[in-house]
Amino acid sequence: MRDEGRGEPQYDTKERLIERNIDEKRDESRFGIHYKWIALSNTTLGALMASIDSSILMISLPAIFNGLNVNPLAPGATDLLLWLLLGYIIMSSVTVVTIGRLSDMFGRVRLYNMGFAIFSFASILVYVSSYIISGSAGILSLTLLRLLQGLGGGFLFANGAAILTDAFPENERGMAMGFNAIAIVGGSIIGLLVGGVLSAIDWHLIFLISVPVGVLGTVWAYVGLHELASIRKNQKIDVFGNVTFAVSLTIILLALTYGIEPYGNQSTGWSNPAVEISLIAGIILFIAFIAVERIVKDPMFHLDLFRIKVFAYGNLALLLSGMARGGLQFMIIIWLQGIWLPLHGVSFINTPLQAGIDMLPLIIGFLVSGPISGHLSDKYGSRKFATAGMLINFFGFLFLASMPANFNYLPFGIAIFMLGVGQGMFTSPNTAMVMSAVPPEYRGISSGMRATLVNVSFMFSLAVFFSLLVVGVSLNLQPSLYNGVLAQNVSQPTALAISKLPASSALFAALLGYNPIKSLVNQTVLSTLSAHDTSIILGTDFFSNLLAVPFKSGMQIVMYAGALMALFAAIFSAINFDASRSRPGLKDGDQQPKPAVA
Repeated sequence: MRDEGRGEPQYDTKERLIERNIDEKRDESRFGIHYKWIALSNTTLGALMASIDSSILMISLPAIFNGLNVNPLAPGATDLLLWLLLGYIIMSSVTVVTIGRLSDMFGRVRLYNMGFAIFSFASILVYVSSYIISGSAGILSLTLLRLLQGLGGGFLFANGAAILTDAFPENERGMAMGFNAIAIVGGSIIGLLVGGVLSAIDWHLIFLISVPVGVLGTVWAYVGLHELASIRKNQKIDVFGNVTFAVSLTIILLALTYGIEPYGNQSTGWSNPAVEISLIAGIILFIAFIAVERIVKDPMFHLDLFRIKVFAYGNLALLLSGMARGGLQFMIIIWLQGIWLPLHGVSFINTPLQAGIDMLPLIIGFLVSGPISGHLSDKYGSRKFATAGMLINFFGFLFLASMPANFNYLPFGIAIFMLGVGQGMFTSPNTAMVMSAVPPEYRGISSGMRATLVNVSFMFSLAVFFSLLVVGVSLNLQPSLYNGVLAQNVSQPTALAISKLPASSALFAALLGYNPIKSLVNQTVLSTLSAHDTSIILGTDFFSNLLAVPFKSGMQIVMYAGALMALFAAIFSAINFDASRSRPGLKDGDQQPKPAVA
């Protein structure tokens, strides 16, 4: 029995037998006691590669749009941008729970290997497509192939934590889960740096980098990994549950995606009837999904797992921390590429590289604190580290909120280092605590459920944070644009037309490192201006100067929202200390007994 003070689960006799069987298979494997390191290195590689690919495009979009000769302000360009950026995550999100369920039925290692192969094949196709198709068709081709990549990533996300939980004994899982969780969360942060560096060399390399890693991982997984947990072939696939879940989540994610686009005279699309109807339909389908899962014999989504308080509170904290982190990454990229770097004389073509370099404190903070936190949580318990990490994030967000748009780098670097440390301290203990709390035979589905929350949290954060940012920017954008271009002797009617630029369009232009004033002021108008006024309007920092004050208003709203999410994540982590003492039985084909919930 484990130390109750640390909030670790107490397994019943059946679960102990399952654990003992897994331990025996692990010891008898051809790699013996070294198998756990084979599993850790391979699953960490897979998680790192899949998560890097989920974020690498976020910072590389300027180079990609420029390389494919796509005008960011052209009709339909925003749709292309959003799908290219989010298609991978949407596909992973809607498939990962189903894959986790299938992994429990047909083998975690088998489906993990399949995921590596799919991901590698899709990576090759994406790289080839980036050379042979250009323009809007090129963006569309990349988006479709990225969907296939996302499917492969779903296989990897769904099974990594489950394979590790099987491979490591109980007293070492915190460290193992920590490395895997660091790879997932850290990969999404490292992808920003990698994308910036490769953009400066050759933007095609953004799609090539995953090919050799994918091929190596595919071969390595096939040779080194093998099944330890029993395959539960007696179960049936929950077809209706799978369909309602996938359709509901897809519709909701699409509504969130188009909700941040302009609609009519509105800066966002939340008043768009199609968005409203999609949200309502998605929610209704999700309610139907929950109803189905409560009555079917072999559900794909074990809702009874949420009766385990560690699982429920831990995953809620994970969702909130993921939303805060995703919004932070998106905000910092716009802040650096669209405002701060141009104001400091960096050309738009070089902003991805420099932005990646300037985000190094965030990456270093995460990579330093994550392994240390995972190791210490094995000795001293998970709750205190997860709680402290989110409290550090809370103060980090408030620190960023106090900064001007044109900040001094040293305090900015300290703030994002704090945020990286906080995320690292939280991730490892949270993962180990939740995965150790579930019965051994449900680790595949549990891993898939957590991976879904990580991906969905990014989508929610993008919708929520971007909408809040648009609201804040809209407060001052129109007078800033109007007065700014009027000061350069542009006619009043032209200045008024420019001032009507939607806040969302202005922010997308900033994200892509593009000065929209060049498109909004035609050659006829420019011919009436002096050479001095023309050079200012078309300069690198003109639009960034006009956007800085409005951005400050939006940025503060977003940072306060991030701080609030981090605070609640800390609260849920803090109260999550003795919850694993309640281990309700779960409905399945084995008819596991159901002890009373404590």
